[in-house]
Amino acid sequence: MTNWFTTHMAHHLLGRAYRNNPDAFQIKFLWFLMRHSLDTGAFRPMQAQWDRIDVPFLAAGNWSGSMGQHLRGATEGFMRAASKHKRLRLHAGTHYHAFYSEDGRRDQLRFLDHWLKDIDTGVTDDPPVKLAIRHGNNTAEWRHENEWPIARTQWTKLHFDLSTAAEKMPNGIHGRLVREAPAEVGSRIYPASGATRAGHASSSSTSLAMGLARSGISLQTEPFAEDIEITGPLAAVLWVSSDSEDMDVFLTVRNIDPAGKDVFEDGQQGQPIPVTKGWLRASHRELDPELTLPYRPYHKHIERKEQQPDEVVRLDIEIWPTSMVFKKGHRLQLDVQPRDGIGSAPFTHYHADYNTGVNTVYSGPGRESYLLVPIIPPR
Repeated sequence: MTNWFTTHMAHHLLGRAYRNNPDAFQIKFLWFLMRHSLDTGAFRPMQAQWDRIDVPFLAAGNWSGSMGQHLRGATEGFMRAASKHKRLRLHAGTHYHAFYSEDGRRDQLRFLDHWLKDIDTGVTDDPPVKLAIRHGNNTAEWRHENEWPIARTQWTKLHFDLSTAAEKMPNGIHGRLVREAPAEVGSRIYPASGATRAGHASSSSTSLAMGLARSGISLQTEPFAEDIEITGPLAAVLWVSSDSEDMDVFLTVRNIDPAGKDVFEDGQQGQPIPVTKGWLRASHRELDPELTLPYRPYHKHIERKEQQPDEVVRLDIEIWPTSMVFKKGHRLQLDVQPRDGIGSAPFTHYHADYNTGVNTVYSGPGRESYLLVPIIPPR
């Protein structure tokens, strides 16, 4: 937020537009965010009241260009708004180009001409959901669906296997993702920082995001025996502990080809990004039971529940929706890290300076850590 504020707000505060409106942006916005880092109700006037929204709308989201930013608002709005006539369009690519493509322009005009000009464009005859199904390396095909999430989804748990046998994984992989829950208890430890405290004096993720520091663990599936489509929201359950008072967990889902290379997509600014991401600070782990869904944890954020040293706690972590066809022979990789991982730049998080201890992730009976993925079978 500090980067966004200085690069975008300063442009207006110091530019020509400010001369005619010198009192614009006078709120101490960064202080306001810090002061209300829990859900105090201060943002309620700015939040959508979904049950009172009944106008027709077209929600446009981006698997890659707005991953970690706007995508969740598009899917949440479509799911929760009271509107009878609502459409969801999820595309891919940079933050802008999809809206100016011929296909994107046509979808917008059909919707707006129908509801604003009373022109029968046939938009109400279409299925309400239109998805760009990604096949990797910026290739995708459009497909219509009748609902979101997709009704025929096969919700599948990929269990963490951190047993002794799983330690033999190659290429720096620390464990396996398996369909059957492992019978053996396992765990992995990792430092909570990719560098010394002095090395991260600015509490910035920039060095990690640019590949200058690494910490955490990685798990992989076996190579897929056939093409596997994963489309929809994801979630994870992690059993963890830390010798520090709190713990940040960042999850990155990656598509690894048979040569061990990432299959990247174009991000907001055209930068390479992985499949999707999720994150949670352990002290914010309390769930809202009214809004939590089996595939979408929803957290209260009204108080901090700090851990005792080495206390094992359960984290339910939301991972943002995605669509990716993992080709035969490819692997799904999950990174569990204490800071922003690969493909995070330019949108990195602040990290508290207590993240200098040792974190532990567990698996097996009684501490069943897993990744929940939405596998879509062919029609």
